[in-house]
Amino acid sequence: MSIKDGKDYLYLIWKSNVNGKQYIVGQLTKNGQYEFQYCKEYEDAIEAGFKPLVSFENPEKIYTCNDLFPVFASRLPDRKRKDIDKILKKYGLGKFDAYELLKMSGAKLPIDSLYFIDPILNFDKAFEKNFYLAGVRHYLGCEGVDCADAIDVTRGDEVFLKREKENVFDHNAICVENDKAEILV
Repeated sequence: MSIKDGKDYLYLIWKSNVNGKQYIVGQLTKNGQYEFQYCKEYEDAIEAGFKPLVSFENPEKIYTCNDLFPVFASRLPDRKRKDIDKILKKYGLGKFDAYELLKMSGAKLPIDSLYFIDPILNFDKAFEKNFYLAGVRHYLGCEGVDCADAIDVTRGDEVFLKREKENVFDHNAICVENDKAEILV
């Protein structure tokens, strides 16, 4: 799903502590070597308080490396951890692959507001994808308390995603509907 033109893509997301909005600030690709560059939402994120990563200070440059950039690799559990097999199993991985673990885990740390997502780049074919919904508290009015109890969606339910251009919180918002066109989130 995240492969386009022979490159495997991950997006770096930054969530603002001020306005709660999530910005796609960067793109990490893999095709023999790794490349990182900032994305078009970078400027908006800067205005909202985002600080460029120390390793990637020039927003115009495309950075390349033969190995996963240390700033991203350091977000992953050490492959020598005693419980690494348990961690890999949690993410459906049979062996340690830093890029795949980054993709599956998102590499979110409690010390910052950055994480990775595996984007959907090809909508021409049917696909299955596990994901978390963000912004549910705005729609449900639950303000982050017991939001999971406010909707009737469970694992295995078929849902449809539709762009919600009129959303006042996020112009990129996605509406989640069931097969009866009932808005779920």
